[in-house]
Amino acid sequence: MSLDAARGLLACPACAAPLTADATGRSWACTNGHSFDVARQGYLNLLGAPPPANADTAEMVAARDRLLCSGLYDPIAEQVARRLAGAASVLEVGAGTGFYLARALADSEARGLALDVSVAAARRAARAHPRAASVVADAWGTLPVRSGRLAAVLCVFAPRNLGEFARVLGANGLLVVVTPTASHLDGLRTRHGLLGIEGDKDARLARSAVGLFEPIARVGVDYHADAAASVVRDLIAMGPNAFHGIPDEVEDADVHVSVTVSLFRKPSP
Repeated sequence: MSLDAARGLLACPACAAPLTADATGRSWACTNGHSFDVARQGYLNLLGAPPPANADTAEMVAARDRLLCSGLYDPIAEQVARRLAGAASVLEVGAGTGFYLARALADSEARGLALDVSVAAARRAARAHPRAASVVADAWGTLPVRSGRLAAVLCVFAPRNLGEFARVLGANGLLVVVTPTASHLDGLRTRHGLLGIEGDKDARLARSAVGLFEPIARVGVDYHADAAASVVRDLIAMGPNAFHGIPDEVEDADVHVSVTVSLFRKPSP
């Protein structure tokens, strides 16, 4: 539960000056006198405001943790880790429990930074990996990260603030984005009336990257898996559908997982 992995990476959310830890490691401060205490659970809250109403709740985070531990999304995690191999530092935005970041750090000496607007998620991410620091911050705002400091940025089913991603990445930095296709969980969406997925996500991502990143590759991850009713319930409970209520009747199901892993490179100046 150490924030050591964040040393040299964080910026003050109030003035953008570099943040450094004190001798005890219990607080971080900038030269302009802004100071932030480390939470007992090991994360650093740099949000500066209460979490928004749509931040993941403790119940949603717990459901996500159970779902990811079930192995259902392991093929996605394996693809992400493969693409991030060799990156010395990785920022995951909208990191949730830090699951994907931890998998990317597992077979390397890299360090990671897990950023999420949910305090409940940050508590879990603080325990995700010894070389991953957990920070509460808004992905849609200015990231509390120093410019040009990261080798890679990872974004899995999370807000995509490409301008900020480009700012915090160094020259030739790597951006890995995972987006659901229109077929992702299609059977469950039809059966339980879940929120739909826009069919042009990948096209919109490509358009938003113009002028900031060069596209490298797009890889599809598409498979079916048998899931117990408890796993199906967690699939529904871990995302925005949870705000609309969990169906009373949930059964074992064949789950269709379908995502695109898009890779981009920040060009040299």
